[in-house]
Amino acid sequence: MMALEVPRKPVKLKIGFILARSFTLSAFALFVDTLRLASDEADRSGRILADWQVLASTRNLIISSCGVRVAPTSDFVDPREYNYIVVVGGLLGTEFPIDCETIEYLKVAAVEKVPLIGICTGTFILADAGLMKRHRSCVSWLHFKEFRQRFPDHQVRSDQIFNLDRYRGSCAGGSSSADIAASIVRRHISLRAERNALEVLQIDKARSATHVQPRRPLFSDSNDPRIQATLIVMEANIENTLSITEAAKEVGLSRRQLERLFMKTMKVSPALAYRKVRLERARQLVVDTRAPLLDIAMEVGFENASHFTRAFRENFGVTPSQLRVPPAGITPIWRGGP
Repeated sequence: MMALEVPRKPVKLKIGFILARSFTLSAFALFVDTLRLASDEADRSGRILADWQVLASTRNLIISSCGVRVAPTSDFVDPREYNYIVVVGGLLGTEFPIDCETIEYLKVAAVEKVPLIGICTGTFILADAGLMKRHRSCVSWLHFKEFRQRFPDHQVRSDQIFNLDRYRGSCAGGSSSADIAASIVRRHISLRAERNALEVLQIDKARSATHVQPRRPLFSDSNDPRIQATLIVMEANIENTLSITEAAKEVGLSRRQLERLFMKTMKVSPALAYRKVRLERARQLVVDTRAPLLDIAMEVGFENASHFTRAFRENFGVTPSQLRVPPAGITPIWRGGP
């Protein structure tokens, strides 16, 4: 992970927020409250060490995904007044999450080398504006596939909670918004300010950028974060399979280190674990969709149907066709049943 490059700014930490239509309220609230509590002692909320504004092209209320409305507090001022501009996204189905004037403002900020951070699906907004090219993005595992489909030439990962890459940052959202905010507070203000904020928020400690997103992989019971991160990387690369060397590099290990870790912890090699991940995904598709079995085989990285069927039977004890056939008298919904 590369550190975020920070231009010289005033002593007070200043952050401008841009809230998308149907933004995620919890992600915004956790980020801004971390700033608020870090800016003053205890819970006095003075803007002593930090300041923040909600920026917008108009003063119209912005509706969050849960219906709560937030009023902008500032027009678009010179972006160089801020250490960071944070874009908080929300529902992906929202048409035109930000207006053209806001997009242009973000582009100006990028030209002026003001670091831009996407929170939740805010990273999609930055990528749509062409502002995440040549930067690695971090998105929620829930949105990984769509991000890769929409931006196939972008680097993206879904195994960690946030990422800071030169003049860009990205965050999976949810509670990890507090973690990326705490990281910024620690860098710009102090460790003491960070601790004050987290204690008042009843958070034991901030998680690092490399903390694994809280999602259990398809088949692992291991609590080792390196194992979980590797399996999530494998899940994210089922169709376009990675080499074991590439998978190891994604989690900061050499191939030999990864192989030793898997054999010690999982009693299988990474290659066999990767095969298991692909087959678990195949089983989901066989049960939950009506996709042709050959298409499923290709989607999970098998070159032909016979190889796929043989591997599937060895792993699950039945062929894909046998698993898909319902018990007598039951018609699955996807075949037109009630």
